[in-house]
Amino acid sequence: MTTVIKAPGEAGAQRPGGSGRRTGEDGGRRSDGTALNVFSHGFLAVWAILIVLPLFWLMLGSFKTDSQIGGSALGWPSNWHFDAFVRAWDKGIGDYFANTVIVMVFSVPLTMLLGSMAAYVLARYPFRGNRLVYYFFVSGAMFPVFLALVPLFFMVKRLDMLNSYQGLILVYVAYSMPFTVFFMHSFFRTLPTAVHEAAVIDGASDTRIFFQVMLPMAKPGLISVGIFNVLGQWNQYILPSVLMQPQSGSDPERYLLTQGLIQLQQQMGYETDLPVLFAGVTIAIIPMVVVYLSFQRQIQAGLTSATLK
Repeated sequence: MTTVIKAPGEAGAQRPGGSGRRTGEDGGRRSDGTALNVFSHGFLAVWAILIVLPLFWLMLGSFKTDSQIGGSALGWPSNWHFDAFVRAWDKGIGDYFANTVIVMVFSVPLTMLLGSMAAYVLARYPFRGNRLVYYFFVSGAMFPVFLALVPLFFMVKRLDMLNSYQGLILVYVAYSMPFTVFFMHSFFRTLPTAVHEAAVIDGASDTRIFFQVMLPMAKPGLISVGIFNVLGQWNQYILPSVLMQPQSGSDPERYLLTQGLIQLQQQMGYETDLPVLFAGVTIAIIPMVVVYLSFQRQIQAGLTSATLK
């Protein structure tokens, strides 16, 4: 019997040991991957609609009148004007906005500085009780702030810092420290040890190593946790409501933006002026949207760099 062996380029040729099943398996895997991609992209599209549509409706209502909002919720405004924004700003939103900015200009940098310093020491310097101190910080993230409102109020009152910027700044820093230490601790542990050792050999002090060597290398992590702190402190409501209340008739109002929106609603009483309320909420939302869209690439890089190194 004569066996004919065809060349690899000829039709009908098979590789040794080939059974033709590999093509079917690859096709099955490819179809499974396509179905997974369709499902994931569809889920993300639905999630985006659930987030963008309410924001769009809110901003659109800022340019309408009360009758237009009640008549057609998703209809376009007949006249595009900024009267609602001007009225909202004149009714106190401008002051509330300024108070919020004043607090965050000091609270966010202090949180980042103290949190990164604590995380760096816990991540790079082994000492007795290191893990105990680390778990002490992390446990703060699992402690609900509602349980600490009463003792926190009396502590701030004893320090004579109620309805003051510095009192709320210190509380914000303490409130944001657990997450900052937890996040930056994991990031500092991924940085190369050889760079630290080279700086030590060159005679650099611990302070100089931290500020001039390690901190610039941790820039993606700092930006990511910084954005989270900005979002969390900007949207905080319960702490300002408890700590930023006038204590006497002569004590001025230092309401923050979240408190100011409630005050704006209460000032209306039975008079409905929904465009003003929508405009106030839009003013509160726009800065955070701009911040997130401006640093979204840095946030993604900071969240993934620790796992890629």
